[in-house]
Amino acid sequence: MGWTDERVSTLKKLWLEGLSASQIAKQLGGVTRNAVIGKVHRLGLSGRAAPSQPTRPAFKPQRVARPAISAPQPIRRAVAVAPQPPEPVVRRVEEPGSATVLTLGAHMCKWPIGDPSTEGFSFCGRRTGEDGPYCNEHARVAYQPAVKKSGRGGASDLARSLRRYI
Repeated sequence: MGWTDERVSTLKKLWLEGLSASQIAKQLGGVTRNAVIGKVHRLGLSGRAAPSQPTRPAFKPQRVARPAISAPQPIRRAVAVAPQPPEPVVRRVEEPGSATVLTLGAHMCKWPIGDPSTEGFSFCGRRTGEDGPYCNEHARVAYQPAVKKSGRGGASDLARSLRRYI
């Protein structure tokens, strides 16, 4: 069913009265909620006389007051621990590797050396470390150690978060 001038004027009137798109679609008949929303946007009807209101008020539970802690808590002082910088990675010019795409095996380092679009492209080819596709040297370059966040962590955080619920 098409949008006639009469249906468009009815749509505008109902929209400005604050009816929802679903309610307007039911009254017009033959159109969906999404068709009403699309037509409203094409007509540029952004403002409404009254926004749609929820049918029932939202329930908000009352907050329970925290009991006062009677025992004095010891003062905790944070000890600043300087993070250790990761060991510097020495970058060196890679010499051509010993493996090509055709000769690369399961336990060979798959670190690419050179530009894949050139003739001299190869892979490292050394024996891989315990985990991963790279040898120990290339694994140090590829994987950076995780830096521990300073300040929080451990048992004190657990105790602090549990106090909220006790």
